[in-house]
Amino acid sequence: MKRKKSILSRFKNPLKIRKLLTPQKAKKNIWKKIGRYAVYVLIVLMFMTAFTFAWYSKDLPTPDKIARRSATQSTKIYDKTGEILLYETGEQIRTIVKSDQLPDVLKEATIAIEDDNFYNHNGFDPRGLMSAVWQKVSGQTSRTRGASTITQQFVKNALLDSERTLARKIKELILAIELEVMYSKDEILTMYLNEIPYGGNIAGAEAAARTYYGKPATELSLAEAATLAAIPQSPTYYYPYGTRTEELISRRNYVLKRMVQTKYITQEEADAAKEIDTTTVGLALKPRKSTILAPHFAMYVIEQATKEFGEEKIRKDGFKIITTLDYDKQKLSEEAVAKGSGKLSRYGASNAALVSVDNYTGEILSMVGSLDYFNTEIDGNVNVADSLRQPGSSFKPFAYATLFKDKNYSPSKILWDLRTDFGGGYIPRNYNGNFNGPVTVRTALANSLNIPAVKALALAGIDETIKTASEMGITTLTDRERYGLSLVLGAGEVKPVEMAGAFSVFATGGKKYDLKCILKIYDAKGKLIYEYNKDADKGRQVIDRQIAYQISSILSDNQARSLVFGTRSAINFPGKTIAAKTGTTSSFKDAWTVGYSKNISTAVWVGNNDSTPMKSGADGSILAAPIFNIYMNSVVTSDEPFDKPQEIQELTVEKYSNKLPSELSQETVSDIFASWQIPTEKDDVHVKVKVCKANGLLADDGISNDLTEERIFTKLTSEMPNNPNWEGPLRAWASARGWDNLPPKDKCDTSNIPLSIQIVSPSNNSEVSGALTIKASVSSSTQVKKVTFFIDNVSVGSDDTAPYEMVYNFDNLSKGNHSIVSIVEDSRGENAKTTINISVIKDTTPPAISDITQQKINSTTYLISWKTNKPAMSQVIYGTSSQPGTPYNYGQKSEVDSTLSTEHEIAITVAAGQKYYYRVISTDASDNTSISAPEISFDS
Repeated sequence: MKRKKSILSRFKNPLKIRKLLTPQKAKKNIWKKIGRYAVYVLIVLMFMTAFTFAWYSKDLPTPDKIARRSATQSTKIYDKTGEILLYETGEQIRTIVKSDQLPDVLKEATIAIEDDNFYNHNGFDPRGLMSAVWQKVSGQTSRTRGASTITQQFVKNALLDSERTLARKIKELILAIELEVMYSKDEILTMYLNEIPYGGNIAGAEAAARTYYGKPATELSLAEAATLAAIPQSPTYYYPYGTRTEELISRRNYVLKRMVQTKYITQEEADAAKEIDTTTVGLALKPRKSTILAPHFAMYVIEQATKEFGEEKIRKDGFKIITTLDYDKQKLSEEAVAKGSGKLSRYGASNAALVSVDNYTGEILSMVGSLDYFNTEIDGNVNVADSLRQPGSSFKPFAYATLFKDKNYSPSKILWDLRTDFGGGYIPRNYNGNFNGPVTVRTALANSLNIPAVKALALAGIDETIKTASEMGITTLTDRERYGLSLVLGAGEVKPVEMAGAFSVFATGGKKYDLKCILKIYDAKGKLIYEYNKDADKGRQVIDRQIAYQISSILSDNQARSLVFGTRSAINFPGKTIAAKTGTTSSFKDAWTVGYSKNISTAVWVGNNDSTPMKSGADGSILAAPIFNIYMNSVVTSDEPFDKPQEIQELTVEKYSNKLPSELSQETVSDIFASWQIPTEKDDVHVKVKVCKANGLLADDGISNDLTEERIFTKLTSEMPNNPNWEGPLRAWASARGWDNLPPKDKCDTSNIPLSIQIVSPSNNSEVSGALTIKASVSSSTQVKKVTFFIDNVSVGSDDTAPYEMVYNFDNLSKGNHSIVSIVEDSRGENAKTTINISVIKDTTPPAISDITQQKINSTTYLISWKTNKPAMSQVIYGTSSQPGTPYNYGQKSEVDSTLSTEHEIAITVAAGQKYYYRVISTDASDNTSISAPEISFDS
C-alpha cells in the first residue's frame, strides 16, 4: 500500500532543486536565483521610494506654487527725498533683487563656502544624503544631519518648517529636485541669496549689504562679500551685532581660503582681503541705534500707514514709503533738543519733545519724541510728540480767536485783571500772583495773564472755543463734561503734533491743511499706489484770516509781552517775525512753547513722562522756550512777515470804551481792527452830564442854570455789568482809586433840598493805600460855603467849589482802621457831616518798568524814557563802567523827578565818545522801588 505524502513535504525543497547533479551546475542555478530575487528587491525598493516620494509630495507646494511664491519683504521708510532710509520694518528686513544686482564676488564666495559642487549636482549631494539616512537608521543621533546643497538650503529656509527630521529631509530632497528641473542654476542661486538669513532680522544679501555696510550688494568688496558669505552657516553665532565678531572674521578668512581652493580668486587677492582691519569689516562695532533714523517719526509713519493698509501689508508687502520728513530739519531738531535741555535736571525734568510742520501743506517736517528713543529710564521710546499732555496757557489763543468773532472785542479791548470769583469757588490767579487792573486783550494774551483769559473763554463760550480748536486740528477735546473755564488754562489734554498743526492755521491766514507724514507709497514692484497731491490741496478756511492775523500780531509782539517776559526772553527773535506762546500746567507737570513763522510751526514740550511734577519755576519760558529758540533760529533764516489782510485797519480809540475818542477822552490806545470790529460810535465811558450843583443829581432843562452845572463822569463797567462777581471787583478797584464816578440816575428836586453830604470816594469799609482822591457829594438848595475833610478827627484839607475833593497819601497813616469825616457848611451857617471807615493797607508791589528807550538830543545830552504800570517817581543812574550786579556804583545819577506818573522822561548829561551803561529807577507813592534789569548801554 502506497504511503501518502505529507502536505509539508511539498515545501521541503521550495526551490525545486531535487538533486545536485554536479557542483558546477548547482552553482550556476544559485546565482540565477539570487539575481532574480535581487531584481525583485530592487523593484520593491523602487516602489517603496516612489511611494515615499508620493506620500510626502502630497503635502508639498506644487511646482507652479513654488514659482508663484513671493518672499516676505520689509517696508522701508524714507525721508522726503527718497534717498535717506529712516527705518525698515517687518518680521524680516529684506529687499528682493534680480541676479544682475548680485555681484559675482558674492555668488562665488557663497558657492565656495556652502556648495562648491553647485553647478554639477541635481539638487542634492548623494553622499550627504546617505550619511543622513545612516545616522537616522543607526540611531547615532536623534537629529539627522547631512551636507545640504544651496538648493536644499533655499528649500529649507523658504518652503519648509524648521524641524530636523528624516521626513523633513525627504521633503527637502523632493522640492530640491523639482526646483532643479524648473529653474536654472543662476535662478536658484539668486533665490537663495534673496532668502537666506544673515543675522538678526536681516534676510537676503541686499538687505545685509545695506544694513551692515550702508551700500547696495553691487558695491561689495571682496572682503565684504566674504564676510556676508560667512554668516548663513550660523546667523545667530556670526551675527555682526553680536559678541563674536572675531569669530566672524576668522570664518571670513576661511571663506577666502575656499575661494582660492576653488580658483575663484588668487592667493594674493585673498591675502590682501585678510589684511583689512577687522573693525572696518561689517558694522559689528556700529551702534544699534544707527539702524533707525528719526525713530519716533518712523514709528508714527508705520502707525499711520497701518491704519490705511493694515498691519499685514505693512509687515510683509515690501512697501517703499516716501515721508514728509526733512532730514536736515530733523537733525536741527535733535540738536536743538539736545542743546536746549541743559536746565532740565536742575528743574526736575527728564524729557523733552519737539515737532515741526509745514504751515502750507501740513507736512510733518521733523519729530523728536523724547530726549533719547533708546533710554528706557525715561521711557524714551514713548513718542511724547504724539501723546496727550495738558497744554497750560498755550491753549489761550483758541479762546481769544473765538472771542474776536464778537464785534465788541479786538486786541485793544480792555479786560479787567482783578480778583474774580467765577462761581463754584473757582478763583484763578495770575502766574506771579499780581492783579494788573485794566489790560488790553493784546497785553493779556501776550503776557499770558490768567484772569483775562478765563474771562475771554466765558465770553466766547466753552463750546464755541472747543469748536474753534477742533476745526483748527485739535481732535482730543471730546469729553465736554470734563471741561469748565479752566480749559483755557490747559485743563484739556492735547497732542504736541496737533498743537503745531493748529497754530499753523494762524500763520496761513486761517487755512487748515491736515497733518500728514506720507508723500508717496510704492509697492514691492515699484508701482505707485498712493501719492499726496500738493497742488490739489488748497486747504480749508476754518477761521477768518483777519482773526488769524490779529492773533499772529499779538503773539509776535515782543514789546507787548514785556510786562511779564521782559524784552530779552527766549521767545524774542530780533529781526525775525516769529509768534510764540508759552504754557505751564499746575504743579509744573508740563512746560510748553508753541509758535510759528510764516512757513513753519513748532511745538516744544518739556516734563516727565509719568507726570511727576517738576520743581517750582519750571515754566515754559524757562525750559521749553530755549529749545524753541534754538530750532526756530536755525530754520528761519530771514524775516518773513505774516500776510496782512487788506481789511485790517489800524485805529486809535479811547482806552476804556474801545470806541472813537471824544473831546472828553483822556487816554487812547492804537491797535489793529478787523472789518467787523471797527468802531463807529464815540467814547461813551467819559460823558458830560448836567446836574444840580447842590446834590449832583440829574438836572431837568427847567431848572435854573445858576443851580446847575455840567460835570464829567466816568462810566466804567466790567465785561459783564450784570454779574456781581465781575462788576463788584471793578467797583472796588475804581472806588479805591477815586474813579468810581458813575453818572447819577435820579433827578434832583430843587424845591426843598436839605443840606447833606456823603463821601463818594473812597467807599465805606474799603481798603486804601497810596495817594488817593477823597471826594464828597453835597445836596443843598442853598449856596455851599466849603467842605472840610478830617481823618481821625484831624483836619487834612478843604474845598469850596464842586466837585469837593482833595488828594491825600494814605501811606502817611499807620496800617489798620481809620475814619474819614467830611463837614459841609452852607451860606446860612448850617452844617452837615458824614463819616466812613477805611482800612489802610500797605502797597508792597513795586512798579513794573517797561519800554525803556534812549534818544540822542545832542553830543552830550541823552533823553531816557520809560513807562511804569502805576504812578511813580523816576531817576536814572549811569556811568562808563558796567555794573552787572548790586550794588550799582555807576558814579552818576540824575535828579529825582518826584512827579507821580506812568510815563517818565529824564535827560542825562554825558561826555562825547564814551560807552555808557545805565538803569532806570521808579518809586511809587508807597516807597516801593524797581530798578531796571539788565543794564542798557549806548555809545555817545
